[in-house]
Amino acid sequence: MPSAQDPFYVVKSEIQDSIDKLQSTFHQWESTSNAAEQGRLTKEVRAGCESIEWQVDELDKAIAVASRDPSWYGIDEIELESRRTWTSNARSQVVTMKKSLEAGKGSSTTSHSSVNGMRQELMRLPSSHKNDTYNQYAARDNDDFIESESDRQMLLIKKQDEELDELSESVRRIGGVGLTIHDELTAQDRILEELGSEMDSTTNRLDFVQVKKSGNGYEEG
Repeated sequence: MPSAQDPFYVVKSEIQDSIDKLQSTFHQWESTSNAAEQGRLTKEVRAGCESIEWQVDELDKAIAVASRDPSWYGIDEIELESRRTWTSNARSQVVTMKKSLEAGKGSSTTSHSSVNGMRQELMRLPSSHKNDTYNQYAARDNDDFIESESDRQMLLIKKQDEELDELSESVRRIGGVGLTIHDELTAQDRILEELGSEMDSTTNRLDFVQVKKSGNGYEEG
């Protein structure tokens, strides 16, 4: 039996402590009726799940390295399989809690029993039959989670496409308004030019009349 100081068991103990704390938070999430509190706990549980999943993934990588030369690490195939089983069960616990968050509180009773059952199994080495059963559960949970994530991504893409269509329509409307303003400004410029020409013509006529009157006055004098 490997020593308790084996790095695997040190990390395993830390992860198990994290799972225990996460389960406590998860049970609070199940029992609360306060919407604000539930929202806070949802974020906390989700963050905890992601953290534990990352730790379990790293532990799986270490197991994969050890499996290349078990004798060098002082372990055998039975111990390797035991370690793989533990990480698989730990991951299943996390997936169960994440699925419960996604499904909402309606399935809290079922998920509570499921999580507790897995917690009990993690405290002892399961038989090969139970290993297969839990591995099947883990695979099914992972498939369901992947499918759920895929659906969510499709909805996000659809929403983005709709927003882009709305943006394009807004750009077209703004472009149309811009052209209308441009036409109006051009028409106003033309009117101002015509008005300016008329004012120049009127000024010239007034100047001519003024000069003529001045000339007539001089002759009369």
